[in-house]
Parts: sequence; C-alpha cells; structure tokens
Amino acid sequence: QVQLVESGGGLVQAGGSLRLSCAASERTFSRNILAWFRQAPGKEREFVARWSGFGTVYADSVKGRFTISRDDAKNMVYLQMNNLNAEDTAVYYCAASTTITRNVREYDSWGQGTQVTVSS
Repeated sequence: QVQLVESGGGLVQAGGSLRLSCAASERTFSRNILAWFRQAPGKEREFVARWSGFGTVYADSVKGRFTISRDDAKNMVYLQMNNLNAEDTAVYYCAASTTITRNVREYDSWGQGTQVTVSS
C-alpha cells in the first residue's frame, strides 16, 4: 500500500516562502508518478506540479514560483513555494499515480494534506 505523509505547511506573509515535504514508502518511488495538488475552500482540487522520469510539469498559476523535487535516498518529494500570494492559500496534498497525468481522478493514493495560509 502506498503511504504518503505531508508536512511543512503553515502561515506565511504574502511574498514569503514555504517548503512542503512528502514522505513516501520505498515502493512508491519505483512505481509511481508523484505530484502535488491543492484545494482551496469551496473549490475543486487542482493540479499544482508533477515529477516523473520525463521531467517536471507545473500549473500555469505556479510556474516560475514553485519547484518540485525529489530525494530518492530519503524517499521524499518536496514542493518549494516562493513569492506566495493569497490565492495560494489551500490544503496541499501529495499524491501518487501510475499514469503521467494532471487528472486528479487518475491519482489513487493521497496524503492527509497540509494547510498553507498566506496572509496579505
């Protein structure tokens, strides 16, 4: 069973930075595509960034500000978030899929989420 645990969320002022972490089981790294999604109050869950063997992909809204990376030795995936604004406020989720996709329905393993709040 894939296990994902996020951490690193919190309250930050607009313009600030946060780094989210996602700890995954060893099996996850060898079989799955790992991505970050987010869900703001009253909105649908949306794609943020994805890492695969073919490279990284970002939502237009975060391109140039967020960076996804991974550390295979530690079984960790990170999301570095810079120049945050109020629209980035959401619960951020780490997710795994066997398909290279942005479609939230194709991800069948999810962490519990970590709250990011950006004050303006």
